[in-house]
Amino acid sequence: MRRLLLAAGLIAAVTSAASAQTLRIALRQDLDVLDPTHSTTYVGRIVFAGMCDKLFDIDKDLHIVPQLATGYEWADPKTLVIHLREGVKFQDGEPLDAAAVKFTLEHYLKTPGSYRRGEISTIDQIDVVDPHTVRIVLKAPSGAFLAQLTDRSGMILPPKAVEKEGKDFGLHPVCSGPFKFVERVAQDHVTLERFKDYWDAKDIHFDKVIYQVLTDSSVRLANLKSGTIDLAEYIAPTDAAAVKADPKLRLVVSDSLGYFGITNNLANGPEANNPYGKNALVRQALDLAIDRNALVKVVFNDMYKAGVEPVPSTSPFYDPDIKVPERNVAKAKELLKQAGVQLPVKLELLAFNNPDILQEAEVIQSMAAEAGFDIHIQAMEFASSLGAAKQGQFQAYLIGWSGRPDIDGNTYNFLHSGQANNWGHYSNPTVDKLLTEGRDTVALDKRRPFYDAMMQQERKDLPVTYLYTTSNIVGMSAKLHGFRAIPDGMIRLQGLEMTK
Repeated sequence: MRRLLLAAGLIAAVTSAASAQTLRIALRQDLDVLDPTHSTTYVGRIVFAGMCDKLFDIDKDLHIVPQLATGYEWADPKTLVIHLREGVKFQDGEPLDAAAVKFTLEHYLKTPGSYRRGEISTIDQIDVVDPHTVRIVLKAPSGAFLAQLTDRSGMILPPKAVEKEGKDFGLHPVCSGPFKFVERVAQDHVTLERFKDYWDAKDIHFDKVIYQVLTDSSVRLANLKSGTIDLAEYIAPTDAAAVKADPKLRLVVSDSLGYFGITNNLANGPEANNPYGKNALVRQALDLAIDRNALVKVVFNDMYKAGVEPVPSTSPFYDPDIKVPERNVAKAKELLKQAGVQLPVKLELLAFNNPDILQEAEVIQSMAAEAGFDIHIQAMEFASSLGAAKQGQFQAYLIGWSGRPDIDGNTYNFLHSGQANNWGHYSNPTVDKLLTEGRDTVALDKRRPFYDAMMQQERKDLPVTYLYTTSNIVGMSAKLHGFRAIPDGMIRLQGLEMTK
């Protein structure tokens, strides 16, 4: 209890001077960098939703809708023409125009270490038609490209600020969204204040937003119940009933686009040099040792769904013919025997230190032990674990992805050779070809077979051992109105307001 009170006291110290027009949002983890070029975290996207508008957004039905754009058309199968909203300003006063769009997309493509490059690498050239019209020519027709502009690749940056700050842009980020950056204290909070020249100012009802990092689910729940925070972007499934039962609170549960699994290090440095990283039979054995249905029941109160695909069952790219395997310890042992490995197979499992994720790691550890694995759990702060993964300092990493409306956003950067989120350095020419063909095809019915075939190969190689698909579970004050449950899980501040 003393721990909960201390946490509440710390938040109160941050927000004591805040007026009734301050919205306080709890984040489950700390974010990485506040630069869309290099950002990878889900909670970072939530902060960006308050700070950075995009060319396009998605609605609850996953339709692509204009935001900074007012519309678009395909001039031909490879040429996208985007019409921009007039009168939009960046938070430093620069105008947002077609030249800024061209600058930003080229910046994402050319900047070393850019996580956006793989998302929009199909771009061949970008032309400014007039101040409010931009033409994007692709290398090949693409059914996936437009969806990429609904997330960080569609966040337009001010050229002068980017050039001035250089690699330090993430310390002083500037965008065109409803709130502008004030401060960040790592592992504690991010503060934004209202941007008075925002183009859609009529839908903004707060003067300030504070995003508070609360990694402990019990602390998050206690502060929501006490009113110290107004909204928690993630309620642990085991806490959902407590939120639902409190008349001062409201629980919103909705479908998500995300998945969770184990990313496996196959070729990224010395940590890959072990039986698990070098032999697919060993990875298949661990796959069979895990009871996914029991995992989601015990750890996540059956609010998630066991799965072995990178998309949820609601996705048009979901393949119902790929079945979740039943746990089979005997078969797992047989595969380890075929692999000729010494038992027990030692494996380091990297997991970030959120309580539910550590519990999940412990359940996997226990299940795997029965099949002949000796798993050691390496607990690490979330942002630090991302850094370790990027450097190849892991053997297996328990990590998820918040998901995108198109399957390309859940697969290409993770499974294609040489891409930014392919932390295990998986490389399979067949998978590369299928992912490229899926991306470079337009019609949905013609794209699906490429991904179905790709997943058949992925299930053999297991660069990622998919475990389950998630739900968005949000808790908030009953006084907070205007919340929109969108499958991407972002907290859109437009329309949110507090009643007395």
